[in-house]
Amino acid sequence: MTLPLTSSPTTRRRLLCGCAALAAVALAGCGRKDEAADAGRPHEIAAQSSCSLDGMLLADYPGPKGQIIYKGDSQVNWFCDSVELLNALLKPEQVRPLLTAHVQDMAKADWDKPVGHWVDARQAFYVLGSKRHGSMGPTAASFAEEGAAKAFAAQWGGRVLRYAEIKPEMVDLSGGALHDSRM
Repeated sequence: MTLPLTSSPTTRRRLLCGCAALAAVALAGCGRKDEAADAGRPHEIAAQSSCSLDGMLLADYPGPKGQIIYKGDSQVNWFCDSVELLNALLKPEQVRPLLTAHVQDMAKADWDKPVGHWVDARQAFYVLGSKRHGSMGPTAASFAEEGAAKAFAAQWGGRVLRYAEIKPEMVDLSGGALHDSRM
């Protein structure tokens, strides 16, 4: 049995409310997808962005910067130097699951005032042991492409490594191999 739409204002009201509720749920789901996609995108350094480890203002120092966003946390963890970011990623006790980790492509970013040009830290190429210094002294210059990393190493010295080749002792913040100019 089919009821005519004019038979009951309550039936029509229920139908309209049900459609509105379904539309709201669908729109809310779309918003979550956009938020999740946005959460995985790199953020840009603001004048007040400071290093999560030591509070240094990122904009005040040269060299490649880094950022990590952990799963379940919308807060960006900034690093004033790529070595600090690599140290955080490669610590054996690192158990927090990552949403994203980015470093700057120094083939495109200005070394003295790096802005933008973010690449996935785990896909990047690094030059360790070069003559170029970052905010903390010797740094791991980061690049999106191996050819750019090799060109940098030819000019400034150092050794080109993929992320998977970097060992925790190579990015030890207390000294060690990072400060060994013989690398």
